Amino acid sequence: MGKRFALLLGLLVLMGVVVLSAGCGQPKAAETIKIGVQGPLSGDYAYEGQNFVKAITLLADQINASGGLLGKQIQIIQADDKGDPREAALAAQNLVSQGVIAVVGGYNSSATEPASAIYNENHVLQITPSSTATQLSEHGYPLFFRTCNLDDKQGLFAANFIVDTLKKTNVAVIHDNSTYAKGLADWTKKYLEDKGAKVVYFDAIDPKSQDYSATVTKLKGINPDVIYFTGYYSQAGLLLKQLRDGGVKAQFMAGDAVNNPEFVKAAGLSYAQGTIVTTEPLPQDLPYPEAKQFMNDFQAKYGEAPASIWTVMAADAFRVIVEAIKQTGSTDPVKLGDYLHNQLKDFPGLTGPISFDEKGDRTGSTHMAYVVDAQGNFVPYSGK
Repeated sequence: MGKRFALLLGLLVLMGVVVLSAGCGQPKAAETIKIGVQGPLSGDYAYEGQNFVKAITLLADQINASGGLLGKQIQIIQADDKGDPREAALAAQNLVSQGVIAVVGGYNSSATEPASAIYNENHVLQITPSSTATQLSEHGYPLFFRTCNLDDKQGLFAANFIVDTLKKTNVAVIHDNSTYAKGLADWTKKYLEDKGAKVVYFDAIDPKSQDYSATVTKLKGINPDVIYFTGYYSQAGLLLKQLRDGGVKAQFMAGDAVNNPEFVKAAGLSYAQGTIVTTEPLPQDLPYPEAKQFMNDFQAKYGEAPASIWTVMAADAFRVIVEAIKQTGSTDPVKLGDYLHNQLKDFPGLTGPISFDEKGDRTGSTHMAYVVDAQGNFVPYSGK
């Protein structure tokens, strides 16, 4: 009985060693490189989020068809944040749990901010193509970057345009209390006052409301020369319609979250015509050969060219991630972030040369003024 027990014990020990050895072996290498796309795939801003996915899917498919990246296929994982801060946190946690190494998104600054804290905690590289609030990069997250320009630069451009080009000095500035809109409104107000203009009205609308009659009544009494709205295209269209129906005739202007064909639909062409938008150059006006190729490829795949600059900025965010992976030969987010901070210089982006400063912000700035023409198109402002 003792010998049998000793033999059985020996077998069990041997089996344990085998199991333990197997458990201590190298884990199976990931078969794909997982990159997330966070954005509003539903809700008021779904146009933008859905086009993020289209742009990045197009580029990932092209890379995968040519053999992949580091010998692996790229897997795109989508997360719908609905443009809402709480949903954004859930979307970020979802992407982290699925093992993404990098994320393109979110769209609006209010959604990007809570997500960025989660990505930072989990060491995931994040590049937003469209969240322009200056405060986002003040957190000091080493893996946070953006391919868009910041609100302070747009605010300066808007103030200069209103005073120097339009020759207007009585300005109403309206925001929606979101991170982006309030930030752009604050910067624009500062620069307008620096130039000697008078901000005769500065207040917010509720983006969840459908009734802006109180704002319309106030503005009709004040009678400003220009109304500059810093919120998003869905609310801009509704606000403009109610302003015109209420008899407010001031020049309507808006920031770069309104450079979207959905704004024209929401306002109606007769009201939208003549609206001036401050924004980065729109896709059709990008002079770079890489941009023209992307536009042609997007048209061929989806049957229409991208109308929003944020679609192209999302493509650039993805291309920058791919470049970092290629140049480092790694999918380690920390190594990718270090490369972007210290070695990427004047990368030939679809939207122009891309470099990042120590905060992860894109260096340089390019803004233009566009006006909605009689056909509902955004065309460069000529003053005619």
